[in-house]
Amino acid sequence: MRPITLIVIHCSASPNSDGLFRGSPGTPGFIPPVQVIDGWHAKRGFHRAPEARQRFNPELAAIGYHFVIYRNGGIVTGRSVEEVGAHVAGFNQKSLGICLVGTDKFTTDQWSSLAELIGTLRKTYPAARIVGHRDLSPDQNKNGIVEPFEWLKTCPCFDVAKWLESGMQPPGDAP
Repeated sequence: MRPITLIVIHCSASPNSDGLFRGSPGTPGFIPPVQVIDGWHAKRGFHRAPEARQRFNPELAAIGYHFVIYRNGGIVTGRSVEEVGAHVAGFNQKSLGICLVGTDKFTTDQWSSLAELIGTLRKTYPAARIVGHRDLSPDQNKNGIVEPFEWLKTCPCFDVAKWLESGMQPPGDAP
């Protein structure tokens, strides 16, 4: 098992109103959100090793995340937890990436699923620090705090530390 020291929460930066399902389940051309994100990552030049694809989710050629949480709360896998991700430069080797579909208004179902997934991952990786993508931005003024003006991205558009401190309760503005 590879060492995991970080669990990084992301958002898809897609419109909150778009669940990323393309077409209807059971019809030709249907594409679920995980495959939509896989396509985005392929266009950005991400790729998975052929051996990794053969072992786990062979239909996903490029996805960088290990988990994706749909608007309806469904949790799906991208890369295997044993596979190095492609979700936060400089930190992929020892991290897992979780992506919430949407930008800044996550559903109650997503919050519940995120809390459940984090609870499970904490049992498996008790020493791993849980952060948002933005929390890994460089501390440009070297004061020991990554402040909003230093964020390279706002992803996941909520304060992960405060969310954890709240007992993983959805913020008051959750739909």
